[in-house]
Amino acid sequence: MLLDGRNAIIYGGGGSIGGAIARAYAAQGARVFLAGRTRATLAAVAGPIGAEIAEVDALDAHAVDAHADAVAATAGGIDISVNVIADNDVQGTAMVDMPLDDYLSPVVTSVRSKFLTARAAARHMMPRRSGVILTFGGSGDPTAARRYQLGGLLTGFEAIEAMRRQLAAELGPHGIRVVTLRTGGVPEVIPAGFAGRAAIEADLTARSLLGRTATLEDVGHVAVFAASDWARTITGAALNMTCGAIID
Repeated sequence: MLLDGRNAIIYGGGGSIGGAIARAYAAQGARVFLAGRTRATLAAVAGPIGAEIAEVDALDAHAVDAHADAVAATAGGIDISVNVIADNDVQGTAMVDMPLDDYLSPVVTSVRSKFLTARAAARHMMPRRSGVILTFGGSGDPTAARRYQLGGLLTGFEAIEAMRRQLAAELGPHGIRVVTLRTGGVPEVIPAGFAGRAAIEADLTARSLLGRTATLEDVGHVAVFAASDWARTITGAALNMTCGAIID
């Protein structure tokens, strides 16, 4: 199996994206550690796949470091770190009408949490001269803001892309890869009862070249590839699974 013997931490592991990655990793032989703030959602994902869970606030430096230390001590090291926590974004309000704190919310959340989790993992990966750090989001379509009024979400994404490039440059000599997973939107994560779900899904599909969008299963498969030795030549890059909605 592609991830046999690997130890993977997934921050935000109780969510839709985190759960999809967790299931794919477990199916490929990884030992999975789910971290998040809500034990019930973590347990729902962990039960069927035998993952281990811990209540961890990815914005809390001490909590992140302590958890990473505990995983490394228990499992013998950290091979994969994935951060897919919620961005705490505020949408649906034009920038000219948005309070500063609402605009900065996803920027601060993304930068703080991904810095802390990447730093914690890298400190354990460096002595072993191997490891993979995955981020999620990537550069989005700026014209989407015209339709959806995304607030600071895209700014946060761009900040993380800058962080990903710098991390890849600094950690590459230690054998550590840093990769972004970019989807262009996964309709399955939109709540079923959300009034605008059908319109958003139709728009995302219409903007793709393949006439479809990435599914949660697709996200899991690409996350497995990115973390495996099959992708050992890829770092400092974004893996584009937008079905052609964004052309590199």
